[in-house]
Amino acid sequence: MHMDEREGRIVKVSGPLVVAKGLDGGRMYEVVRVGQYRLFGEIIAIRGDEYSIQVYEETEGLGPGQPVLRTGEPLSVELGPGLLRSIYDGIQRPLDVLARDFGDFIVRGAERPALDRSRKWSFVPAARAGDKVEPGDILGEVQETELISHKIMVPPGRSGVVKEIGPVVGTVDTQVAVIEGPEGPFGVTMLQKWPVRVPRPVRRKLHPKEQLVTGQRIIDMFFPIVKGGTACVPGPFGSGKTVVQHQLAKWADARIVVYVGCGERGNEMTDVLMEFPRLMDPASGKPLMERTVLVANTSNMPVAAREASVFTGITIAEYFRDMGYSVALMADSTSRWAEAMREISGRLEEMPGEEGYPAYLGSRIAAFYERGGYAVCLGGGERTGAVSIIGAVSPPGGDFSEPVVQATLRVVKVFWGLDDKLAFSRHFPAINWLSSYSLYQEAVDESADALTSGKWSENRKRAMAILKREAELEELVRLVGVDALAMEDRLLMQAAKMIREDFLHQNAFDERDTYTSIPKQFAILRVILRFYDEAKEALAKGALLEDILGLAVLEDIARAKLVPEDDLERFDLIERQAVEAVGALAG
Repeated sequence: MHMDEREGRIVKVSGPLVVAKGLDGGRMYEVVRVGQYRLFGEIIAIRGDEYSIQVYEETEGLGPGQPVLRTGEPLSVELGPGLLRSIYDGIQRPLDVLARDFGDFIVRGAERPALDRSRKWSFVPAARAGDKVEPGDILGEVQETELISHKIMVPPGRSGVVKEIGPVVGTVDTQVAVIEGPEGPFGVTMLQKWPVRVPRPVRRKLHPKEQLVTGQRIIDMFFPIVKGGTACVPGPFGSGKTVVQHQLAKWADARIVVYVGCGERGNEMTDVLMEFPRLMDPASGKPLMERTVLVANTSNMPVAAREASVFTGITIAEYFRDMGYSVALMADSTSRWAEAMREISGRLEEMPGEEGYPAYLGSRIAAFYERGGYAVCLGGGERTGAVSIIGAVSPPGGDFSEPVVQATLRVVKVFWGLDDKLAFSRHFPAINWLSSYSLYQEAVDESADALTSGKWSENRKRAMAILKREAELEELVRLVGVDALAMEDRLLMQAAKMIREDFLHQNAFDERDTYTSIPKQFAILRVILRFYDEAKEALAKGALLEDILGLAVLEDIARAKLVPEDDLERFDLIERQAVEAVGALAG
């Protein structure tokens, strides 16, 4: 990295915030190296000749008078073959390489390139000499993993005519093409660098419509998300935020997964790091890591790097989107990022906003979620890609009115509110069906109804109406007891219980229940509602409620969620048995 001749001196150290003088010409968000250990830092405020620097490493041992060196560059990430299967810290240092070279604890000032400079890749050209190319055009491909072909693109802002291109076996620094541009010829390697705070450009954003299937029944049926959508998962401690994030990372039908562990406990991130390499990708049977990038910045890592980790993750996600892939980014949790912002803001002595958070909290959160979306990528053809962002929020005490949740809800379209009461009663995923919502419902209903002759949205609305009516009746039951209810209402309570326990409750650790396809979800709910309709009719004809609730077929319906995906005809059989059993009572 080029070092500027001028160096400054530290005048003050306040935790992760260092104030230096003498960095003439320094710019906002420029990366600097601080102190004798050459720690990574970034200029975040300039007041006269005083430069405030947030340091991304532990600042113990720094003191006034130590040197600060300018690099002249903003905080950037390396983008190219080798990203997949990698585990990075917040500033894109490869943790496995640091562990190999320095031991299990990160040595301060340790520096290693994000992409392995010794590994050889085989570049297969897609363009030919003489082709006119624009920013984003695909020059060729590298088979990065068995699952993902990595597209090598013309960098944004560059264009011209291809002079040389050919099959190459080399490292990410190897030149794969020469392009004659307006300012003369330039070489293209397999590597691009991009400043993390600048969104990567697209030709145009589109309105997202295609459902991102997650295999989680309460999400896909009641509160769906689309490819290029944004969702917020707030919940108190122990309500299962991280398990929901893991399930989505494992099962969502995105081609690429970027998982950012931002300020969560080290043991949770360890679970991810241990589990992901062992997990099989359901679509291909290969390890899930073959299409995953992990960014780990745990709560015991330096606080300032949390903000960097979020932007590092979204920049990597945008890069894969530019290739035309659907990417799912999990941020766990944005509350810890906001807390880091609050700490740095306090040390900068800025005027605090609500609950001590900086006044720019809302705009910073919005800037992050705005980088999601479904778009036509740069380059020829109508290549489309998507970045779906799912952010977990950890409000203190489960208070959803606190600033981070409220700022997030203003910009996201899906709210999966986790409920500690559901979690304590062992109902998982603990998404509260009465308070959650999705603004993508209409778009998803349209495509799902086309496959189910309009029954998808009809069944969903009926099931939700039953659950809402149950909540009203529960108030009555608390006051006067269940025996005071009419038989129809008691039957409805049973139907609601079946929807809750046999449909919404899903065991993430049962191999048959952890994922449910859309056709199977539809079949389970269809059988429950058909049983309710038949039972209601039988009740009207004089059948006894006790007899209906004692039917053996209820056991079959309860176990229906364990029916294998390749045996969906079984649902027709269960439905017939239910109709016959109830019909016999109405006799």
